[in-house]
Parts: sequence; structure tokens; C-alpha cells
Amino acid sequence: MTGRFQLTLGMLAISVAAVPAVVAYAETDGAEQSAFREAIKFGFSGDAIQGGVMIGDAPSGTRSLSFDGAPVPIDDDGKFIIAFNRDAGQAAQLVATLDNGETVRKFFNVAPRKWKIEHVALNRRGRTASAAFKKRRAPELAQINAARRMQTDSEGWRQTFIWPVKGRISGMFGNQRIYNGSPGSYHSGTDIAAPTGTYYVAPADGVVTLAAASPFSLEGNLLMIDHGMGLNSAFLHSSKILVKKGQHVKRGEPIGRVGSTGSATGPHLHWSMKWNKARIDPILLTGPMQ
Repeated sequence: MTGRFQLTLGMLAISVAAVPAVVAYAETDGAEQSAFREAIKFGFSGDAIQGGVMIGDAPSGTRSLSFDGAPVPIDDDGKFIIAFNRDAGQAAQLVATLDNGETVRKFFNVAPRKWKIEHVALNRRGRTASAAFKKRRAPELAQINAARRMQTDSEGWRQTFIWPVKGRISGMFGNQRIYNGSPGSYHSGTDIAAPTGTYYVAPADGVVTLAAASPFSLEGNLLMIDHGMGLNSAFLHSSKILVKKGQHVKRGEPIGRVGSTGSATGPHLHWSMKWNKARIDPILLTGPMQ
């Protein structure tokens, strides 16, 4: 897993400086202090970067873990996952509370990304959603939010992610337009252009949390998969969904077909990922498309 994260910084030409953890050591002799320091170290793979993900190993004897004040689950072997939102600030803090009540703190300097920002000398068209659209949209959003809240036993978050489909990348995560100084919404995922009907596969193991029975107004035929520990994927605009809610899927297993349902100008797969509330960049999990 470490290898794929190391190549992302080379690809993006960004360096990250991490501030050492801050720990209060008990008053013991030199040998005991040395052993204690080794036991309470965090271990990480990945980079502290906007839109990025890190897999960690909690210090020995960790009772609970929090990231910027929010609780983080820890697996039986001490592994956990954290991620940085597209607009994450320059600093973040991870805190482990040990069985003896002491705390171990890890501070991160979060590397910024240079997003592609397009300035448009036009006013954004004001669109007021109709009452009919709002009525249709409300239950769709409720289904999406419910799917994201679902917690499963999947361990896909531990795996090296693969591209769900190969093709031309027609939309990059994080891109944004500014209309006469007024920012529009940034692109929340990666778009991969492919012919209608092309199979796409699960990028990692997971459990299906939403398989739309009919096209959503914007997303079209929407499929969502939970990879465990708060990490999930959404696949938009499918021409057909091949799996059902509650189904366990394996990395590389066909789960749908590319389409242009919903709000789409042509056939493509929109793949977006979130860790809890943080929107993350799929390419930082897969590496460049080969």
C-alpha cells in the first residue's frame, strides 16, 4: 500500500512536512523511556495532502482515537484510516488516548493542491429549482445520505484500489469555475469517458449500500459501495447496475455498465469517493491510469 501513495507525491510534485508527535513521557530511566517511545509511535502510509488518504497504525495500548475532534474507529490490529477534504486547511491533528489515560498527538501540515480554476467572464445563470424538482429530489438525497451513513464490515479500505474502467479522463477531481468572481461547485469526482454499455468493476472490495431502482434526477442510475471504516465510492450515470443492495463485491468484479443517464452530456463514468464528510481524489488511491 505504501508504494502507491509514494508515487502520488512524485506525480503531483508536492512535498509534505509532518510535525513530530507531541507526547508527555512518564518519568522513568533511559531504557524504559526509549521502549515507551517506540511503543507509542504512530505508523503511516500515504500523504497529508488535500484530497488524500492515509492508513495508520495506532500506538500500542490505544483506547480511542480522534481526528480533528471526530472519533476514528480502530481495527483489531490497530489499523485505521483518515483522509483530508479537497478544501482541507493547512493543519490537522490526530489524538490517541492510551489505556493509562495519557495522550499521543500527531500534527500534520496538509499539503495544498493547485486545482484547475477556470475564470469565466459571465454571470452564472440563476436557476431556481421548481417545486416538482424539489419534491423529487428530497427522497433521492435521503437515500444518498442513508447509504453514506451505513457502516459495514468490508475491509476494502485496506486494499490497493484499481481503476473501475479505463478510458479518457474527461473530468478531474477538484476542478472549478469562477463566474465573475462567484465560485461554482467544484467537480466532486473523476470522469472517465467510455462507450455506453462498457463494463466497470469494483475498485476494491465492498458492500453495496445503494443501487438505484430508477434513475435519479442528477446522478442517473446511481450505485454506491461501502469499503469500510467510513470510506465509500459512488458511480454515476450507469446504463445498467449489475448488483443489488447488501451484496458483497470483490475488487475487479463487474458491477455496472457505463452510460449517460441523469445529468450527463455523454457516456462516461463519474467516480466519486468520500471518507465520512471528506471528499477525496480517487487518483490518489489508484495512481495514474496505465
